[in-house]
Amino acid sequence: MRQNFDVKGGPQLGRNNLPRLRDAMKAQGLDGFYVPHEDEYQNEYLPACNDRLTWATGFTGSAGAAMVFQDNAVIFADGRYTLQVRDQTDPELIDIEGLPEPGPFGWLAKQSLKDKTLGYDPKLMTPNDLEALQASARKVGVTLKAVQKNPIDAAWDDRPDEPMAQVVPQKLENAGVEAGQKRTEIADALKADGAEAAVVTSPASVAWAFNIRGGDVACSPLPLSRAILKADGTADLFLDPKKTNDALREHLGNQVRLRPMEDLEPALAELKGKTISLDPALASAWFFGALEDAGASILRQPDPVLLPKACKNATEIAGTEAAHIKDGAALTRFLHWLATEGQSGEVTEIDAALKLESFREDLGDLNDLSFETISGAGPHGALPHYRVSSASNRKLERGSLYLVDSGGQYPAGTTDVTRTVPIGDPSDDMRRHYTLVLKGHIALASVRFPEGTTGTHLDALARHPLWQAGLDYDHGTGHGVGVYLGVHEGPQRIAKPWNSIPLAPGMIVSNEPGFYREGQYGIRIENLQYVTEPADIPGGERKMLGFRNLTWAPLSRELIDLELLSPAEHDWVNRYHEEVLEKLGPLVDGEVSDWLKAQCQPI
Repeated sequence: MRQNFDVKGGPQLGRNNLPRLRDAMKAQGLDGFYVPHEDEYQNEYLPACNDRLTWATGFTGSAGAAMVFQDNAVIFADGRYTLQVRDQTDPELIDIEGLPEPGPFGWLAKQSLKDKTLGYDPKLMTPNDLEALQASARKVGVTLKAVQKNPIDAAWDDRPDEPMAQVVPQKLENAGVEAGQKRTEIADALKADGAEAAVVTSPASVAWAFNIRGGDVACSPLPLSRAILKADGTADLFLDPKKTNDALREHLGNQVRLRPMEDLEPALAELKGKTISLDPALASAWFFGALEDAGASILRQPDPVLLPKACKNATEIAGTEAAHIKDGAALTRFLHWLATEGQSGEVTEIDAALKLESFREDLGDLNDLSFETISGAGPHGALPHYRVSSASNRKLERGSLYLVDSGGQYPAGTTDVTRTVPIGDPSDDMRRHYTLVLKGHIALASVRFPEGTTGTHLDALARHPLWQAGLDYDHGTGHGVGVYLGVHEGPQRIAKPWNSIPLAPGMIVSNEPGFYREGQYGIRIENLQYVTEPADIPGGERKMLGFRNLTWAPLSRELIDLELLSPAEHDWVNRYHEEVLEKLGPLVDGEVSDWLKAQCQPI
């Protein structure tokens, strides 16, 4: 079992650890301390040794922050975690505020804290966040102090060890391009920008650029690592020596110098007088300070690996397609199980999550889940990022909806799929809302668009059917996805907030509109899709990009209100199910095969 349903958080952590943190703060002359969720690597998933926000407060959500003072503490969490943050923190010790509004910096700017000293860890904050913190501190007369040793680390006497998973080469049959060629192309881009090197701080970027993978982070095969990519094509790769081996050294070759992580700070000092590319959205303020102290000239620009990594090559697309077909067979077995045994009213959210995991395990090459399964029954489905625990586990009751959002990490690709299914007979409202979500999904899957279009331009297409009914959802419509890397990957995104990165061929994005009726049910339909090459449209004057679907699993035909679909939408559903049956039919048999054929009949 890869999932742990006994959440390692809760109010007792705050009760135990806040006094210890305050003692450590006092020893450093701090009246307060800022605790972000992020770690030194800005990873989405944190190794246990870096989960400082949970240690200090008991809150286990994937986004948040806290301000801890000697006589009070405040935690900031967004709407995804409204219930969770209340359950996991002690209201007598910790106040709750919103994220992003007012957010920690907005909150700080309205407090009476003149002449107080607030500490922060520059290794955990990007320059943009630090500038926002500094602006708020100036407004209220707070003195900021960068700490050399994080007081949480000083107080955390039973802190877990750092992960030491072996780093392994990624096979060329999955990567598609030799690592040396990737670094040569990055080197050419650096020279064109006038940079002599790039300091790459994101483990995902390091993994892609060197064709390596690891196991230091849950749900993503990442090695905790850093790199300096140089304009002459050589590179320094910083890894703990315990993670390295002969196969890795042979894979890296003589153009890459392996160095221990302790060499990172001296290596930055070696860049004196050079022009260095560094990403202010990914690198911590500590890196900027170290390079400035070294006398380097910093070129603030996006990580040079991000865009090449986002635009998948033909091998990566082919591998991802194969992974999705295999994953679709596992998901189809699970959907059949839901349609039969799952209708009893006695199956729990944990039962369902474990059953789906077992079907994926049966495939034989599952490396990990790509994120912790969102298994939401009834009102829990209305919480878009709900995480089931032993304490919250509920049954899939008849007359309700069940939402499952899940994915796997396979050597050839990363999957992420959401399906919503009825348990018992659905109501008319359930069918109406499901169909409106489906209409938005179809609109985004079918769109053709010119080069230069960003995800922000397309977001409204998925929302339009809901908007026309006076409805909406409060999360993004689509995120980028890696290839045997992070399930959430930039720089592309489909969402209301402005994104300046045009969608380009090879980019993988999710298509996941939804609707959530608080306290009753949630609906989301999610497939992954990738951007196709520009192509002519008969009678058109410009080549247009489009999307090609990657995810194959039947929709819930019981939830489709046919009267709400246009003829074109009817055709889309039938074509989609025809392809589902074509691709998955040979991979299932017996009752599952019969059920799949019935689900994929024309509507």
